[in-house]
Amino acid sequence: MKNSPTKTSDKNPLLCDPETGICEVPTNENENLAEQGSTMQATKPIQITYFTDPICSSCWGIEPQLKRLKLEYGQYFEIDYKMGGLLPSWKVYDSGGISKPADVAHHWDEVSQHYKMPIDGDVWLEDPLDSSYPPSIAFMAAKEQGEAKARMFLRKIREMVFLQKKNITKWEHLKEAAVTLGLDVEVFKTSYEGKAKDAFQQDLSLAKVLGVRGFPTLLVTDGAQQIKVYGVKPYTNFEQAILKLLPQAQKTAIKDDTMHWLHKFGTLTTQEIAVLLSRSFEEVAQEMKMLLNQEKVTQLTTKNGVLWMAK
Repeated sequence: MKNSPTKTSDKNPLLCDPETGICEVPTNENENLAEQGSTMQATKPIQITYFTDPICSSCWGIEPQLKRLKLEYGQYFEIDYKMGGLLPSWKVYDSGGISKPADVAHHWDEVSQHYKMPIDGDVWLEDPLDSSYPPSIAFMAAKEQGEAKARMFLRKIREMVFLQKKNITKWEHLKEAAVTLGLDVEVFKTSYEGKAKDAFQQDLSLAKVLGVRGFPTLLVTDGAQQIKVYGVKPYTNFEQAILKLLPQAQKTAIKDDTMHWLHKFGTLTTQEIAVLLSRSFEEVAQEMKMLLNQEKVTQLTTKNGVLWMAK
């Protein structure tokens, strides 16, 4: 892979801080956040540039908040997903207590409990990933077939790695996700092996220019002002970023119907339903148990939580 960074630090970015909700990449430089916004063409009053990574556990942690934000305020903003390059390879880190994939396994189990989002860290013991670059490039390849498809692809490969313990650096799993979502696999493969790599490098360059060192990072701008939402934060932090830039924004009411949203999204975690519907985690867990008994839903159960699907 061209432009691979040199060895920099013994801080492994996969060891995210559950208190701040940040997966941070090492750096030798003190960079200030540049006043630059999204590269998207503005069609709505607010633009959000979202720096993320397919294997960023903290980014998985804000899935509930982002879903709700899109439903309540999506008419006011566009969101542009950028891949941040969380783990170039294990060779860039010095030896030490966090020098190998197995060191991440227990950590992922811990952050899963903290975020109430199912993550099974055993993938780092059974079939560890050596980089987050291949799935990031695959996202760029999926993007060639549309933004909506790319976001669905990102969701799918995250479910694969966090819940199904699949090593999403492997082509077989990336292809499986593409097939499942109805992507043109030949077009996807051609892009994955070619121009998607350059597109990914552009994202890495933009992150460096903007001084983005951790994920998730959301840069929210109206063209004149910019607000940064950094790390896993309560939903109100994301909402207030919109309202500060656009005080007149009116939120759309979210239908209080679990089955409706399961059919719409295809899959949801207990925490996603809880945040969407402003309920407690425990209340939703009880409802899902009832729906399961009524055979209205099916579940993918992991040691750290459940992914729900409408039957």
